[in-house]
Amino acid sequence: MSTTTPTTTSVLSVLSPAEQEALKAATFQRLHPRVYLERFLAENVRPDGRPAEGWRDVSAHVGSISTADGSALVRLGGTTVVCGVKAEIAEPELDREGEGFLVPNLDLPAMCSPKFKPGPPTEEAQVLSDRLNEVLVSSGMLPLTSLCIHPGKAAWVLYVDATCINYDGNVFDAALIAMVAALKNTQLPKATFDEETGRTTCSRSIKEPLQITRTPVSMSFGIFDSTTLLTDPTSFEEPLLDTTISVVVDSTSGALLSASQLGIDATAAQDMLQTCITAAAQRRHDLRKIV
Repeated sequence: MSTTTPTTTSVLSVLSPAEQEALKAATFQRLHPRVYLERFLAENVRPDGRPAEGWRDVSAHVGSISTADGSALVRLGGTTVVCGVKAEIAEPELDREGEGFLVPNLDLPAMCSPKFKPGPPTEEAQVLSDRLNEVLVSSGMLPLTSLCIHPGKAAWVLYVDATCINYDGNVFDAALIAMVAALKNTQLPKATFDEETGRTTCSRSIKEPLQITRTPVSMSFGIFDSTTLLTDPTSFEEPLLDTTISVVVDSTSGALLSASQLGIDATAAQDMLQTCITAAAQRRHDLRKIV
């Protein structure tokens, strides 16, 4: 008794014409991703149907994690990030006795994308966590002095932990929105330090919001083939980009907080930087409604 393996032709024969075309397109996309993207851009459209300057939809839901002091779930297109804030009390650092601590972290687990493997945090997750920390601290969003309970004795430590549960590109923008929204949702019990006993007491009935002074949001762009600027790149587009530019602004005032680039095409990035800043200034009005 012999067995036969179905050929590609026999497999295609059981599919409808539309399914056959979809399979051929998916195969071509996998084997020739750069040419695949080039053919779309030649028609002034991207594989997901957006124009080069088009943004994906953003939504945020806050307060969904009851065990956290503040939380947010953010969707940026297909990218989904959940963030929870957990507060603890610790002694301030000796050289910063009047300040508390803000500790952001982003986790990219294997469940969110096939590109990530189980195990310790990836280098990409560590780099993104450092960038998020830099933006949150340098923007002055939350003055660390406002987290001090008693100078040199007690201060709040805010652990801002974000986890990507579905990765479809541009996780930096999504994670920053999630962290900002979670911090704005955070309320801490009123705390007082007793110098006689050396103990900190927290009220069970009185909770206070954080003293948020700015709401930083990021808009990221990718440069493809040194000539085409793509806003809000997807996970398919990201590996094909020469350079990525991220512009951080205050969604409330519109003030430019920072601009950074990652990649090899510094000349193209410099030429397109002002275009990115202008586009970010317009986009922040939409994000202001979210955060």
